[in-house]
Amino acid sequence: MARSEQKSLFTLDLILPACADAVRKLHPAALIRNPVMFTTATVALLLTLLLLVGHDALAVGFKLQLVVWLWLTVLFGTFAEALAEGRGKAQAASLRAAKAELTAKRLKGSGPDHETVAASALKLGDMVLVQTGDLIPADGEVVAGVASVNEAAITGESAPVIREAGGDRSAVTAGTRVISDEIQVRVTVNPGQGFIDRMIALVEGAERQKTPNEIALTLLLVGLTIIFLIAVATIPGFASYAGGGIPVAILAALLITLIPTTIAALLSAIGIAGMDRLVRFNVLAKSGRAVEAAGDIDTLLLDKTGTITIGDRQATEFRPVGGTMPAALAEAALLASLTDETPEGRSILLLAREQFTQLPDSLPSDAEVIPFTAQTRISGVRIGDMVIQKGAVDSILRANPALEGDPVTQDLRRITDEIARAGGTPLAVAKDGKLLGAIFLKDIVKAGIRERFGELRAMGIRTVMITGDNPLTAASIAAEAGVDDFLAQATPEDKLALIRKEQEGGRLVAMCGDGTNDAPALAQADVGVAMNTGTQAAREAGNMVDLDSDPTKLIEIVGLGKQLLMTRGALTTFSVANDIAKYFAIIPAMFVALYPGLGVLNVMGLSTPESAILSAIIFNALIIPLLVPLALRGVTYRPIGAGPLLARNLAIYGLGGLVSPFIGIKIIDLAVSGLGLA
Repeated sequence: MARSEQKSLFTLDLILPACADAVRKLHPAALIRNPVMFTTATVALLLTLLLLVGHDALAVGFKLQLVVWLWLTVLFGTFAEALAEGRGKAQAASLRAAKAELTAKRLKGSGPDHETVAASALKLGDMVLVQTGDLIPADGEVVAGVASVNEAAITGESAPVIREAGGDRSAVTAGTRVISDEIQVRVTVNPGQGFIDRMIALVEGAERQKTPNEIALTLLLVGLTIIFLIAVATIPGFASYAGGGIPVAILAALLITLIPTTIAALLSAIGIAGMDRLVRFNVLAKSGRAVEAAGDIDTLLLDKTGTITIGDRQATEFRPVGGTMPAALAEAALLASLTDETPEGRSILLLAREQFTQLPDSLPSDAEVIPFTAQTRISGVRIGDMVIQKGAVDSILRANPALEGDPVTQDLRRITDEIARAGGTPLAVAKDGKLLGAIFLKDIVKAGIRERFGELRAMGIRTVMITGDNPLTAASIAAEAGVDDFLAQATPEDKLALIRKEQEGGRLVAMCGDGTNDAPALAQADVGVAMNTGTQAAREAGNMVDLDSDPTKLIEIVGLGKQLLMTRGALTTFSVANDIAKYFAIIPAMFVALYPGLGVLNVMGLSTPESAILSAIIFNALIIPLLVPLALRGVTYRPIGAGPLLARNLAIYGLGGLVSPFIGIKIIDLAVSGLGLA
């Protein structure tokens, strides 16, 4: 699964199985999913029968060549799809290795007693104990304990990660190994439906379905095939009127040169390869639709913390108000943070103990913790009749309405505005309804992030920073990072409302998240990228999962989506231009005997009608394997505007598609004539 394990396009361990799969895909039930290639196979079968039983003026050797090249055209098309699927199967093998037969220590009750059972016997809701050295037997949520987990089997990264109960880093995946401490895990999926099981099915293409764009393009190709079938069916009438006739084999071969076989043969491979590129980038797309949508994104929502900024905000200063002593503010902040396991909470403890040594080490036995919630955005502690609150300034003021007219409130506003303008995040601290002061949490914008947002702007994508900070802090960091807009003091409902507003305006939206509170927005977004370190709810809600849990990767995902769309568009442009060129190249040479006036249009000087049709059939077949590497690797994407991108596409693939048949068919015609093959 690691990116370092990427396989070359053409190695024997990929090509040989792909060749066998290509033959198996000749089964009508498989071919019918690609109507153009099914038509080509039907014509090849018809000519095979005519070769065996037919009696016409055409030489047997010529008809045999037509049959061979028509079957090769079909085989090259099925080979392209089989090769794309083969790369996914090779990656699935490494995932299966991570899912060897696992055993589990299933807890019998609320105590430490457990029994050893096969992982396949676990059921939804079972509790298991995972100790140092054990493999996690099933996907689940950590409900007790904290441990270091090696997820190299999934992400390819050897650095251990922390998994702990509560918060947004509680999800664990089957096949990963605990390397220190122990945890209790609640199983959240049934056997055979886990994360690795779904990954194996997806990368093998077993659950891959055609995307809306693929369906639309397939319908267009089917329409063109029907049109050319009707057109070819009218040719015998024109030939009879001219006093001649055209053999059925020639008509059948002509049909195959006219219909869009090139893009039809490569279409499925392009889609499979697009998902495969994401998997090799350690991103699991749950559907091809999600990959395509990433390429059409108009608005990108990014969390500030961990995406735009480093992520771990550090407490750097206590700013008291209203005559409060700094030590009193520090003590209150410490008491409110003793049970706060976030990096910010730990940094408050560290700062308080560095500056003031005579502070308590633990809460009294009668203390009651006030947990943080996304709605209140306040945490704290209740000790007897004393209540200490810590949280966003506006949240503290809303929770204590009597503070609104207090002069100390104005002093706090001034201090928090100063912190916000400096790009920091202020946290207010109150004790028994009285403001004590603010804590300065420092955010650091990631290096190079401004340039990356510039690239997105060049793609035509609007970036919006999502943060729980107050508007002043959000504005300062947004300006430093270079995003187009921001949403401050965002609640889960605010995120959801913003996404719906963008979608109602006809825009496609992408966002990333890792917490349960992100799940509604991830489900609503057109592209929802869940972090693998996040909660099970987030991973289920998103239509992509980033195995590396790197929120900035959303930028690369957009680029890969655009690469998929560009590859399909480029090869479609090439194929259509290719077909147009073939019409002008071979039709005059084929019908010059019936209509001598067409001789002036035979600009290529093709030798004979038989040589013209055979050369076109050979070229039609060979162009497919020549384009397979491009279909699998993808067209290189550069963040430029739509106009220059279209011009570049037409100049390279449109012009290339027009020119290549004239050159290719002429070279093949010379070879065919020189060897006396027609």
